[in-house]
Amino acid sequence: MKLVNAQFSVTMASTMSRLGPRAARCLIQRAKYSAKSRASTLKVVQDELDSIKAAGTWKVERVITSAQAAAIQVNSQEGYVLNFCANNYLGLADNPEVIQAAKDALDSHGNGLASVRFICGTQDIHKDLEAKISQFHGVDDTILYASCFDANAAIFETLLGPEDAVFSDELNHASIIDGIRLCKAQKNRYKNRDMGQLREALDQSDGRIKLIVSDGVFSMDGTIAPLREMCDLADEFGALVLIDECHATGFLGKTGRGTAELLGVEDRIDIYNSTMGKALGGAMGGYTSGPSEVVQLLRQRARPYLFSNTLPPAVVGATNKVFDMLLAGTDLVAKVQQNTFLFRKLMTEAGFTVGGDPTHAICPIMIGDARLASDMADAMLEEGVYVIGFSYPVVPKGKARIRTQISAAHSEDDIKFCVDVFTRVAKDKGLL
Repeated sequence: MKLVNAQFSVTMASTMSRLGPRAARCLIQRAKYSAKSRASTLKVVQDELDSIKAAGTWKVERVITSAQAAAIQVNSQEGYVLNFCANNYLGLADNPEVIQAAKDALDSHGNGLASVRFICGTQDIHKDLEAKISQFHGVDDTILYASCFDANAAIFETLLGPEDAVFSDELNHASIIDGIRLCKAQKNRYKNRDMGQLREALDQSDGRIKLIVSDGVFSMDGTIAPLREMCDLADEFGALVLIDECHATGFLGKTGRGTAELLGVEDRIDIYNSTMGKALGGAMGGYTSGPSEVVQLLRQRARPYLFSNTLPPAVVGATNKVFDMLLAGTDLVAKVQQNTFLFRKLMTEAGFTVGGDPTHAICPIMIGDARLASDMADAMLEEGVYVIGFSYPVVPKGKARIRTQISAAHSEDDIKFCVDVFTRVAKDKGLL
């Protein structure tokens, strides 16, 4: 290090001698200004970090040292703890058949494509998966992305221009909000699940294409979009309906077809955006399914598709296996729903306020205070249950909660144990 500093000093001295006094002073002043500007910027950032900690909303990433499953190992705990906060709704993240399918695809199709789809990044297994997803949703075609965030980033900018209009629920996922910001369409936002306000916006719009977009399930609340009324409005005003089914695909509805199946409007939804990173094996990937014309346009112009590597073969192979399982039977779907009913029943009987739709596996336990939610989650980990407190800005101020998520992998004993831990900790903290 001393040698490096000495060499730097010699270099600077040589540079200064060549520049002359005035230029040298300018160089020194610029360096001082740059250092001051950097320090000032980092001070602003640090102040923001300090305010997050002071508000009790600082998010700590716990490190898991096992596979994702109903019971996991965490580096801060001895033994296993029950996991009640994963999106692993079907319990397939560590399923042996799914893992074997990933290994088989790795052996047969390699580690990756080192390419985007349209150059040399499309394999037969990618087309097979797109066909299975289209069959699952009963639509013409499907396009794969690295994530559903990418699917939502792509659809609005590609499909809509200045002469078009988009109508978005105020509680839609951040990826939908960001995707809409990228497009030039006329933007309309309506209150959460307020079909009266949506009607007013549609009635006042002269958009060429009118696109209504909503989460099928609102992930922080576990509530379900009123798709029947939404589709009625779409029919009345000549609009299309797009739903984000990330927290529904694979496990909601009689056969896991999602919110549209649950509410009986499968044939009235125009476009589905969803993920493979939750119920469908828990890895990564997203997609848009719908009319062939829409999918073809996305293949030609969607920037996240055109400028991102294709999904790796292991992920595609595993997800192909998941859809084979879903198309063959509904045992896992039924198990999620049974577990959800039991958990909600026991928690309500214990005196907790359980938010969300009674049919959905997202079960927000309403706490109110942000720090209390965080403290309860930490205490529950010590008792053998892994949950996370959610607070502002993820949810509105004063509405902090511990969002629990039920999996087909949970046993009845797991659920009863979780309820017992919730009850003990809540009484200790004065919530009950």
